[in-house]
Amino acid sequence: MPAWVEAGFSEYARRLPAAHGIELVEVPPVARNKSVNAQQAMKKEAEAIIQALKPGNPLVMLDERGTPCSTRKLADKFARWEMEGGEIDLVIGGADGLDPALKQRASEIWSLSALTFPHPLVRVIVAEQIYRVWSLRHNHPYHRA
Repeated sequence: MPAWVEAGFSEYARRLPAAHGIELVEVPPVARNKSVNAQQAMKKEAEAIIQALKPGNPLVMLDERGTPCSTRKLADKFARWEMEGGEIDLVIGGADGLDPALKQRASEIWSLSALTFPHPLVRVIVAEQIYRVWSLRHNHPYHRA
């Protein structure tokens, strides 16, 4: 990832208390070529993602065709998850999207926006929103709306 992505993600992750931290697990993209098409790449990426998931955690995926979620609704969801055990697995798909079989495992599928964002930017946006949710839930002045 470019330095600005690492810096942006790290900034928001650093702001969170340890009890509410973010663990970033990167799954390398599968290179497409003449012998590996988009569907095959998504399937291989799905297999690697499944290996990285924590058993029992709710699985939330980001996809452009997912359900939009406001920050306040997201804060409510995080409060519920905290009551149920505290961790979720949040998956940002590869450039070709997410394998349909992997999507079927999801507890929820969210859309960040009707706009399409580059994957590095999504990483920073998600980290910022997790920090914003924490600030909203703990009456921190960061979230002023």
